[in-house]
Amino acid sequence: MKEQNSIPTSKVARATQFVKTGVKIGGNYLKYNVKKIIDSETTKDELHQDNASDIYSSLSEMKGSALKVTQMLSMDKGMLPRAYREKFAMSQYSAPPLSGPLVVKTFKKYFGKSPQEMFDTFGMNAANAASIGQVHKATKDGKEFAVKVQYPGVSESIGSDLKMIRPIAIAMFGLNDKDVDRYMGEVAEKLIEETDYNLELKRSVEISEACSHIKGLFFPKYYPEFSCDKILTMDWLEGLHLNEFLNTNPSQEVRNSIGQLLWDFYDFQIHTLKQVHADPHPGNFLMRQDGTLGVIDFGCIKVIPAFFYDNYFALINFDTLEDHERTVEIFKTLDFITAVDSEQEAEFFTKLFKEMIYLLGKPFATDEFDFADDNYFESVYQYAEKLQNLDELKNAKVARGSQHGLYINRTYFGLYSILNELRAKVVTTRPEWLCAVGA
Repeated sequence: MKEQNSIPTSKVARATQFVKTGVKIGGNYLKYNVKKIIDSETTKDELHQDNASDIYSSLSEMKGSALKVTQMLSMDKGMLPRAYREKFAMSQYSAPPLSGPLVVKTFKKYFGKSPQEMFDTFGMNAANAASIGQVHKATKDGKEFAVKVQYPGVSESIGSDLKMIRPIAIAMFGLNDKDVDRYMGEVAEKLIEETDYNLELKRSVEISEACSHIKGLFFPKYYPEFSCDKILTMDWLEGLHLNEFLNTNPSQEVRNSIGQLLWDFYDFQIHTLKQVHADPHPGNFLMRQDGTLGVIDFGCIKVIPAFFYDNYFALINFDTLEDHERTVEIFKTLDFITAVDSEQEAEFFTKLFKEMIYLLGKPFATDEFDFADDNYFESVYQYAEKLQNLDELKNAKVARGSQHGLYINRTYFGLYSILNELRAKVVTTRPEWLCAVGA
C-alpha cells in the first residue's frame, strides 16, 4: 500500500481537501447525468462506486476525525449504499499508512530517540493503519510489541473537521440541523479522548483487568515506559480480523463461541462497569480458531450516567412499554418527547419510538438469539430507512433522544452487525431485572 509523506494539518489545507472532494463528486454526478441521457436504464451503481472511491481517498489522506466518520458510517449498514460501506470499511484497519520518516519524527519529538534506539527491532512498515493512528511491530529482549503511533495534527483538527463534515454527521445520526450542538459536542468529546493515548492506556488497563474473568477473552499488557500522549505500546497479539477469520471457514461452534464472548464482554461492561468500549468495529478484535477473542483498542469509552442507564434499560424491559404512563415519563426524561411537543406530536412519537424499541430490543426478548437471522436485520434496515424518510422527523423542531444514546446505540448496532457477520447464535445474558423474555 502506498505510504503518505505528509498529512494536511492546517485549517486551510484540510478545507481545500474537502473542496477538491466536492469538485470530484460534482464531476461524477455530471458524468452520471450524461450517461442517463444517453441510456435511460443507467443505474447509480457506477456513481456510488466513483463517489465512494473519491470520498475515501480524500478522507484517508486527512486521517483523524474526517476518516473516523467514514469508519463509523461503514458500520451503519442501513445508512449507505453497499459501495460506500465496503470502501469505508477499509478505514477500520487498512488506511494508507504514514511514511517512515514521519514515524521517526514523532518518536524523536516525544522521546528524544528514534524507535530503533528504543527497541531491538522496529518494523518501519505499518502492520495496520486506521483513522487515528497506525500500528508497528517491534521487539525488545525477546518480546514482541504492537506500537501505536498517532498521526500528526489529529487532535488539533477535530473542531474544524467536525464543522466541515457536519452535514455527514447530521445524516449519519438522523439529527435535525436546528438542534445539533449537544450531539456534536458528544462526538467531539469522544474524538478528543481517542487522541489522548495516556487516557487510553489508563482505561485499557482498568477495563481489561476488570474483564479478565471472562474465560476466552484475552488482552494485551500495556507498557507505560514506552508510551506517551501520542504513542501507545502493548503486547503484540496473534489473531485474525473478522474478514480474515471468516475466510478460514470456521465451524459454527467456533462462531458461536466468539459471538458469546462478544456478547458477554459488552454485557459485563454496560451492566456492571457502567462504562463501555463504544467502538465495536472489526478492526478492534482478533479472532482465533480455538474460539477465543482478543480486544486491542480502548480509545473510545463511553461512561454511562446513572440516570441514563436506569431509564434506557428500563425500556428494554418490555413490561415497561406496557405501562403507558411510565413509558411517557421515560421518553420525556430521555428527550424522545419534548416540552414543545403538541399532544398529537407526543402521541405520534410515543408510538414511533415504542415500535423502534420493540424491534431493536428483540434479542433481549428471548433466552437465545440467532444473529444469522437476515430477516431480522432486513427489518431493522427497512425501519431505519422509514425513519429517515419521515417528514415528522425531518421537519421536527428539535432533535430527539439524549446525547448519551449516540454511543450506546452505536455500540449495540456495531455489536449486532459483527454477530450477524459471524452468523452466531448467542445466549443473551443480562441482569435479572431486565426480564424481557416472553414479551
